[in-house]
Amino acid sequence: MADIALIFHWQPSAMDELNLSELMEWREHARVRNGTNNQQ
Repeated sequence: MADIALIFHWQPSAMDELNLSELMEWREHARVRNGTNNQQ
């Protein structure tokens, strides 16, 4: 959630409705947008 909030400027309450797979998908979008090559 921290990665998503940092990259997309979302508040935690905006992510409350997402299930785990949706969070993981948005986390991957955040990683790609940030330009990070590793998947930690």
